[in-house]
Amino acid sequence: MKTRHFKQVDVFTAQPYFGNPLAVVLDGSGLDDAAMQRFAQWTHLSETTFVLPPTEASADYQVRIFTPGGELPFAGHPTLGTCHAWLEAGGVPKRKDLVVQQCQAGLVHIRSEGARRAFAAPPVKRSAPSPAVLAQVAAALGLKAQHIIAAQVLDNGPVWLGLLLDSADTVLQLEADHLALKKYGLKVGVAGAHAAQTAPVLIARSSREARAFAPSEHSAPADTVDFEVRAFAAPIGINEDPVTGSLNASLAQWLMAEGHAPDNYSVAQGTCLGRAGRVYLARESAAGATQAASTGSGQVWVGGQSVTCIDGSVML
Repeated sequence: MKTRHFKQVDVFTAQPYFGNPLAVVLDGSGLDDAAMQRFAQWTHLSETTFVLPPTEASADYQVRIFTPGGELPFAGHPTLGTCHAWLEAGGVPKRKDLVVQQCQAGLVHIRSEGARRAFAAPPVKRSAPSPAVLAQVAAALGLKAQHIIAAQVLDNGPVWLGLLLDSADTVLQLEADHLALKKYGLKVGVAGAHAAQTAPVLIARSSREARAFAPSEHSAPADTVDFEVRAFAAPIGINEDPVTGSLNASLAQWLMAEGHAPDNYSVAQGTCLGRAGRVYLARESAAGATQAASTGSGQVWVGGQSVTCIDGSVML
């Protein structure tokens, strides 16, 4: 064991403790898989990352991403959070305007967008779920057929069953049967569009869980968002993830391609957990794309802010 630089950062938020926390070990050299997995289980965060020297010539660093239940080839909030921690710790990218992260899913480009950073969504594979699977998930979420507008299996490394529901109200009122979802081995991401009113007003009226978190001087600032998203991931040891970059990436590629969402929109996630995660999705024209999106109609970028909450060292 040795002392290693460690940070815990909050991702998809500008205000500490309102986003999705991430543990980052900035020197993972010499750690085997078992040691990384054990530490990820100990932190008990949705993800823990380990930074390593890159093996690809164009990459700035390599990252390995672990949940309490196993390793992921790619994930969104660990991508932005690790990039934030690496730069803050003195990392210097090869290109002035772009950070290139190497992970098991390949190379991921990350760019600055003012106070935010955004990653280029990796290609997504889409397929229709079977009627039997969809019926099981609907029952586990307490949904009726009229609540579900569309459904797709989304795979950009992590695999999600994506559901577009009839409204943000429906999304916020879900009470998932996590044991059933774990039994089925399904991670489920749900999205619903907000009405034309501010998110806090809509949430306060429509969600019993959100009412438990009364406004205070420490509350996140009110703003307007386009969609509400929730991510249920019991099969990997997290009943509900506060804010999920990989899910929002694949949802955006699907919803934009099918005309369910505009080329630029914002997402609130974590509301029912007392968080105020904000994710910003944008699709650029094919001519301006850095990487080709699987839709063939322009690269989708997934953006958000990150803030450091803990900066120190860990014995590993």
